[in-house]
Amino acid sequence: MEESAVVVLKRAVELDSASRFQESLVCYQEGLDLLLRAFKDTKDKTKKAHYRAKISEYVSRAEAIKKCLQREKEDGKYHKQIKIEENTKGFSYEKLFQEYLNETVTEVWVEDPYIRQVHQLYNFLRFCEMLVKGPCKVKTIHLLTSYEEGSGKSQQMSGLQDIERSLNDYGVTLDVSYSSSIHDREIRFNNGWIIKIGRGLDYFKKPQGRFCLGYCDLDLRPCHETTVDVFHMKHTKKT
Repeated sequence: MEESAVVVLKRAVELDSASRFQESLVCYQEGLDLLLRAFKDTKDKTKKAHYRAKISEYVSRAEAIKKCLQREKEDGKYHKQIKIEENTKGFSYEKLFQEYLNETVTEVWVEDPYIRQVHQLYNFLRFCEMLVKGPCKVKTIHLLTSYEEGSGKSQQMSGLQDIERSLNDYGVTLDVSYSSSIHDREIRFNNGWIIKIGRGLDYFKKPQGRFCLGYCDLDLRPCHETTVDVFHMKHTKKT
């Protein structure tokens, strides 16, 4: 337990020194949990005194980081960047977005020009499923996208209508708008979080087959290389 705590807390300090505060805070919290278990398990008074001092030190630093992040959010200066490397796994929508979703989220805006083809419609459906499962209390989802060209347009509109009807069964309204000039990809929650993904929701690679791992569980699906930028503003604009 002690060795695990040392590894995690060492990583927390490294991230802290690199000004990667959000990530360091997660490591501090995990490391402190492990250190507290080691503190409870040991009978050695010298070790207990050592653990107590270290716990106090790391708790103080974690609280300072929390306050710093809160100030950044309130000032609209918060920015976190996540780089998804080519062929990496473990970046399902749940893993990427859950940190920013809580019960205060009732309205979501999605701007993505590529919710058009079948696999992109499925991506959007999976994103909606994540929102419905909670912990947020989403009531309205706004989607701004572009029309598919040619014969695919009717399939696109039919698919989005099916998603709209399905969401309605869960008490969620889907508001779909189309624009021929949209290029940016952005997702906003009404608790102030803004997530910009270089490839939008379409950052997963095509599965090797219908019966391959990763076909259903997106955590097991290889990704295209892309960048995720996370911001926080006091208020999100309404469309």
